[in-house]
Amino acid sequence: MERIIFYIIAIIMIVFAVAAVSNRKMLRSVIYLLFVLVGVAGIFFLIDYNFLAAVQLTVYAGGIIVLMIFSVLLVHHIELELELAKPLKQVIAGITCLIGIGVVLSTIYTHDFNVVENANTTTTADIGSKMLSYEAGGFVLPFEVVSILLLAAMVGAIIIAKGKKLVNKTED
Repeated sequence: MERIIFYIIAIIMIVFAVAAVSNRKMLRSVIYLLFVLVGVAGIFFLIDYNFLAAVQLTVYAGGIIVLMIFSVLLVHHIELELELAKPLKQVIAGITCLIGIGVVLSTIYTHDFNVVENANTTTTADIGSKMLSYEAGGFVLPFEVVSILLLAAMVGAIIIAKGKKLVNKTED
């Protein structure tokens, strides 16, 4: 049953990924990307990585997609139709994709993947205490650096959204 669910989610993700990169309407491409990211969360739920699935849904499918939709709406490109690439670029991109698929498939079929039985389970409380730990192996410093990075991105987004409204009016 799990295998059937995996294949259904994988097919849905592939269809929406192709639709996201081949659609000429920008807002529709962002919505198709949302379905791909929700599919990734579905795969995480399927392999019982509930914390990663929740983070995927919250940060990527929730936050990043909303940010992309706001940026499309703020710059008034909701009905913008993206131009098609030249045929030479399309052929080069197709060949590059085929080479990438060949490398991935050859790696998968030549490597012997062994199933590892893991008796240890990690709870959300364990993850939270590790993220806020100052000791060796703790993640409090990267956690704070990412929060500063997100703050800088939000300030930059506000400045870009304001545009010419921030110009000093005494210069006129």
